[in-house]
Amino acid sequence: HDLSDDADYAQQSSSMMDSSKRSSSSLVYLKDNVTIHPTQFASERISGRLKLIKQGSSLFMTWIPYKGQNSNTRLSEKDRNLYTIRAVPFTEVRSIRRHTPAFGWQYIIVVLSSGLAFPPLYFYTGGVREFLATIKQHVLLVRSVEDANVFLVNDFDNRLQRTLSSLELPRAVSIASGSSPVSIGDSPTNVNLERTNGGLGHDSHSISQFHGRQKQKAQDPARDISIQVLEKFSLVTKFARETTSQLFRENNGFGAFEKKFDSQSALDFDKASYDTETIVNEIPVAPDPVEFDKLTLVWGKPRQPPLGSEEWTTFLDNEGRVMDSNALRKRIFYGGVDHKLRREVWAFLLGYYAYDSTYAEREYLRCIKKSEYENIKRQWQSISPEQARRFTKFRERKGLIDKDVVRTDRSVTFFDGDDNPNVHLLRDILLTYSFYNFDLGYCQGMSDLLSPILFVMEDESQSFWCFVALMERLGPNFNRDQNGMHSQLFALSKLVELLDNPLHNYFKQNDCLNYFFCFRWVLIQFKREFEYEKTMRLWEVLWTHYLSEHLHLYVCVAILKRYRNKIMGEQMDFDTLLKFINELSGRIDLDAILRDAEALCICAGENGAASIPPGTPPSLPIDLLYSED
Repeated sequence: HDLSDDADYAQQSSSMMDSSKRSSSSLVYLKDNVTIHPTQFASERISGRLKLIKQGSSLFMTWIPYKGQNSNTRLSEKDRNLYTIRAVPFTEVRSIRRHTPAFGWQYIIVVLSSGLAFPPLYFYTGGVREFLATIKQHVLLVRSVEDANVFLVNDFDNRLQRTLSSLELPRAVSIASGSSPVSIGDSPTNVNLERTNGGLGHDSHSISQFHGRQKQKAQDPARDISIQVLEKFSLVTKFARETTSQLFRENNGFGAFEKKFDSQSALDFDKASYDTETIVNEIPVAPDPVEFDKLTLVWGKPRQPPLGSEEWTTFLDNEGRVMDSNALRKRIFYGGVDHKLRREVWAFLLGYYAYDSTYAEREYLRCIKKSEYENIKRQWQSISPEQARRFTKFRERKGLIDKDVVRTDRSVTFFDGDDNPNVHLLRDILLTYSFYNFDLGYCQGMSDLLSPILFVMEDESQSFWCFVALMERLGPNFNRDQNGMHSQLFALSKLVELLDNPLHNYFKQNDCLNYFFCFRWVLIQFKREFEYEKTMRLWEVLWTHYLSEHLHLYVCVAILKRYRNKIMGEQMDFDTLLKFINELSGRIDLDAILRDAEALCICAGENGAASIPPGTPPSLPIDLLYSED
């Protein structure tokens, strides 16, 4: 899976510099007009210069926006400075994902070993091939076995370690040489690995390294996101943050935030490599422009009663069309939906029904979709035991689903009791989805998202298609590369920095900028944080996309701000904070948090929208994004 097996990524020797003939600091790649889009609007972009610079034996990447060449006056100098990438060593880079759509521009996403990712870098005039080929000349670049568009980055000087990594052996093998020092640049860093109560402990300054993909056993769902691991984080004491970081690297490629790259390497970096005539000067970013706590603003509007049957009919014309979808979504945003209406209204919110569809068209759609669902379901039902014995992927997914559904919401009467038919329906729908979307399949956490939908719809086919619609938005949360989660946690960190700079600085000082303590919130949309009825009310508010399609991130900020004084006053470290966040389950005031989130979203305004990279889940469906409503 090395790049050498891809003709598109053959080394570009004629256009690349031979670093061995250069001085200790040399420019090996330069590309102009590489662009970041801070918002979803193509007109609002920041163009700059992308460079790869070799310093000693280390490779650095920089992206500096052009000075005074903003394409949109609404994007301030602060906006451009916010996205500047200064001297990132490839020892801190986990992977690079390329996107080469048939229509549109090529772009890449650089994911750090911390688990966070930079915003997409768009190559308007091409150059992704040369960029990757240049990197391959200086560091080990290995194509992911799971996704041909993901390239895993290693920067080992130890030849044995390079060989083991390129073979993608399990961690137990590849760390065999980890006790010897690993030299990065001119500053040696000791990587100390020791067994601690059966876990891996390591020095806090050790360099995050990728040791290859672990082979999965038939009954080992290690590739899936383990919510149980998250729940047990609070029980971890000594070396908790480091050990759990290793768990995430092995299972999901999502390591803990260790952004403390070697200070000597950073000091050794040749500042002359910057083109000071065309780039923004390196000045400290100004303090948070939104002094949220000092603002005198009217907090979110009071919550209203749920939308009832009588009021619902006023939104429909004689044939059943929703006459004003924006007004409907606004009404639901402030009050939610009466439970008796949810079966019909949720289908609109999730995109299963079109707002301009009639009663007759919806009835026809249900018939067609039911037949389609049955056809997909028969695909796995027709697999004989003899076939299943030779179908490892099916056995693994079925086994994982069987284990998950029997422990999903069993305290809810709808799923309670032995041999409950609704539990069987939950299993059947998830198995059918794993055949409908075979690339994604089933991941732990999906049963949590399906459960309330089945509870509301009480119909197998409609539950399936509503779940499909939801996964169109939340599916990236479960991707193997975890890019969907990376981008959301990155955006969350930027929103906290914008809306509560002291709290952001506190997290920074205490190595909590990975925001792993919010992982469960984002992954399954607060499903474990509220009672069942409140979860359904929260979800229907989020699905309106009334103020923002990323309101869930503002909900995260609102919860953190509610408890900021306790967090900072008690000087919580990562372990204590994670335990505290887990224990908030069932104790959060939903109405108050929704009002806070609304106020935060309005307060953040365009600065908040610019902090969220384009394409960050849950993305709006195309028809909603460009609707006239």
